[in-house]
Amino acid sequence: MDNTNQKKAIINNEIALFLRGLIIGKVLTLIVIGGLLWWLLKPNLLSRDSVNSSSNQSFNAGSNNVSTFQTVADVPTGSFNYGGSTAWASIRQLVDSQIQSVRPELQLRYVDPVNGSPGSSSGIRMLLDGQLDFAQSSRPLTDEEQAMAKKRGFSLEQRQVGMDGIAVVVNPSLNVSGLTVDQLQKIYLGQITNWNQVGGPNLPITPLSQQQKDADTVIFPSNSDLKDQALGSNVQYVYSTTEAVRQLSKTPGGIYYASARSVVPQCSVKALPLGQTSGQQISPYREPMVSPEQCPRQRNQLNIQAIKNRSYPIIANLSVIIKQNKGREQQIGDVYAKLLLTDQGQKAIEQAGFVGVR
Repeated sequence: MDNTNQKKAIINNEIALFLRGLIIGKVLTLIVIGGLLWWLLKPNLLSRDSVNSSSNQSFNAGSNNVSTFQTVADVPTGSFNYGGSTAWASIRQLVDSQIQSVRPELQLRYVDPVNGSPGSSSGIRMLLDGQLDFAQSSRPLTDEEQAMAKKRGFSLEQRQVGMDGIAVVVNPSLNVSGLTVDQLQKIYLGQITNWNQVGGPNLPITPLSQQQKDADTVIFPSNSDLKDQALGSNVQYVYSTTEAVRQLSKTPGGIYYASARSVVPQCSVKALPLGQTSGQQISPYREPMVSPEQCPRQRNQLNIQAIKNRSYPIIANLSVIIKQNKGREQQIGDVYAKLLLTDQGQKAIEQAGFVGVR
């Protein structure tokens, strides 16, 4: 090998050694820096792991404390009859089916009244007569019902499991901004008979209602003198909310009141704001209102917040009516209420469109 080639080989070897040393140096530097960073951050990492572990334990502990249909004890085996409020229809469809899926030993059968229309009143009457094991109600028990139960050797308990509002609905074409509770009551007592008396057009009012003996909801408080007054002679009676909604769509001056959950989403009627005074009227639907033209692509939704904080003027408490007779009826009524008051039951009630009480 000549001198020139020898010099090139030496230079190449030196470059290779230099590059190798440079790479090794870089790697060692990265290792040192990495180790230093790990050492500095180690307390934070340990702390974060500790927090995560604590959060997971907390979540698991919370999950273990959640009450479900499965956690309710002493669920009786067999078939039981119940009935009552039509406002509870979505609870029967959604919640009760979930209960029976989890607790197949419990079979629930809804029973319609033989005479009259289904509702809170007819359900309580059937419970008093021994035709039901428990009843569902969206109105309070009356003194007369408690007295009748006492005469028959037992008492009735109303155990609240949810809340609903009572909405007032009219024909969508009616131009009325809202009503006060007093005006609504006077309409049904026959003291206000034309819409122009409450700021509307010159149009006769056609109030629709269920028969009071079968009523599902009430607009006269149980502690009010008005509760015993007869309704106006112009009131037209309907079998059900479904029939009332159908009639309202064809009656420009019609009006009806019912479970807000049942009527607020309907396309063929319009819910009115309601208040204790004309300056404090609150909508039973979530603003802004969905017009009939937008329905059914969009539907009005219940004003849950106003019902939950009770700022809406007429609230309906959803209660299980339990026969206190120390027998089979008391056991199933008590268990059914407990099932609805579990975390799972309350969540299902809210999924059905109502407000829970827990």
